[in-house]
Amino acid sequence: MQASRAAKDQSRTAKEGALSRIRICDFSGQLAGAGATRTLAALGAQVIRIEDRLSDGAWDLFRGIGPYKDERRGHNLGGAFNNHNVEKLGISLNMREPRAKGLLHEIISISDVVTENFSAGVFERWGLSYKELTAIKPDIIYVSNCGFGHTGPYAHFKTWGPIVQAVSGLTFQSGLPDMPPAGWGFSYMDHTGGYLMAIAILMALYHRNKTGEGQYVDISCTDGALTLNGPVLLDYTANGRPSRRAGFPDSNRSQYPPMAPHGIYKCAGDDQWVSIAVRDERDWKAALEVIGRTELSNDARFQTLDDRIRNQDELDRLIEEWTAKCDPVEVMRALQDKGVPAAVVQHPAERLDNDPNNLEWGTFPEVEHGEMGRVRVEGLPIRLSETPGRVRLGAPLLGQDNDFAYKELLGLGDEEFEEFMTEGVI
Repeated sequence: MQASRAAKDQSRTAKEGALSRIRICDFSGQLAGAGATRTLAALGAQVIRIEDRLSDGAWDLFRGIGPYKDERRGHNLGGAFNNHNVEKLGISLNMREPRAKGLLHEIISISDVVTENFSAGVFERWGLSYKELTAIKPDIIYVSNCGFGHTGPYAHFKTWGPIVQAVSGLTFQSGLPDMPPAGWGFSYMDHTGGYLMAIAILMALYHRNKTGEGQYVDISCTDGALTLNGPVLLDYTANGRPSRRAGFPDSNRSQYPPMAPHGIYKCAGDDQWVSIAVRDERDWKAALEVIGRTELSNDARFQTLDDRIRNQDELDRLIEEWTAKCDPVEVMRALQDKGVPAAVVQHPAERLDNDPNNLEWGTFPEVEHGEMGRVRVEGLPIRLSETPGRVRLGAPLLGQDNDFAYKELLGLGDEEFEEFMTEGVI
C-alpha cells in the first residue's frame, strides 16, 4: 500500500503538475498551513507531511475529528483532515529522539521548502531556526505561518480562526444593525492565511530560481485578514465614518459599491432563496422587464440609485412579492438571460450533486483513502492548460509513506529502518 501510493505520486510528469520537481518538508496543520501545501501538492509538488506517531498525529488538531464517514472514528478517519491533506505523502518522526533529528536533517537537505504553522518559538526550540536550516541546506526556503506571525509584539499571543477574525476588525463590521458583532462563520481567516502562504511559497521559489537564494517567509494570518477591511478602513480614513453605525446595511445589502436592489429573496418552496444584484440602470430596467413591473421605472421612489437606496425596504418587498411565487432556478435563469447577476442560494446537497457547473469543473472529486475508501473532497478550482493539477489521492494514514521516504529517498536499509521503527524513532 505504501509503495503504491509513492509510486503513483512519483508518476507525475511536467504535463501533470507545474510544481512536479518541487519537494516540501511539511510540518503544517489545521487549515492555514495544511491548506497551503494542499494546493501546492495538487499542483504537482511532492509534499512530505511529518507527524508524531506517539500522539497519533495530534500536532494537527484536525486529525481524527469529524465529519466521519459511516460514523467510524479514529485518528485516520477524520474527514476534515482528509480534505486538507489530499495528494500528500505522510511519514512519522519522533522529534523527542536525537536520531530523529538526523533523519529530519536528511529530509530537509533534499527539500526545497520547509513549512510549519506552530506557535512562535517551537521550531527554534527544536534547533530549526532559519539560520540552522540554512546550515543544512543553504538555499532552503523556510515558511512559518501563525496568527500574529513569528515577529512583532504579539508574536507569542495564542490565536484561533475566530480570534484572528475578531482582532482583524472583520467581526466588528459584520452582523445585523443594532445587534452584537456576528462574525463570518468559523474560520475564514485560515483560508485567507492558507492562500497567502501558498502565494508566498511560489514567490520565494521564483526568487530562488532567479538568484539561487532561499529566504525566510513569515506570515501573519491577522495581517492577512486586515487586507479584507479595505473599503471600511478607507471610509474611516477619508470620511471619519465608523463601520458600525445607525443605518449600516445588513449583511445582504451592498454599500461598497452601492447597489439596489441587492439581497437575498425568498422563493417558492421550503427554505428556497435567490440572490440578486442590480448593478446599474441597465440592470434595473432589465430586472423590471423580467418581473413584469416596468411601471416601477417611473415610480418616484425608484427612479435613481439614490432613490432606490432610500427606499430599499419597500423595494425589497416588491421584489420578494415576485420571487416568492417562483422557483429559484427559474428566477436565476430569467435574470441571467437578461444579463442581471442572480444565483440560487444553494443547499450543500445541491452544490454537491445537482450543479452541472460543479460536475464540469470537478469541484468535488472522489479520492481513494487507505481506511475510508472512496470519499469526496474539495477539488482544485484552477485550470492550467499545459500543467493541470489533480486531486486523486486521499490524505495519508499516519506514517503511511515511511517506507518510501526513509528507504527510497534517504536510502535506509531494511534492518536500520526496522530498528528505527522498533525503537520509536519513526
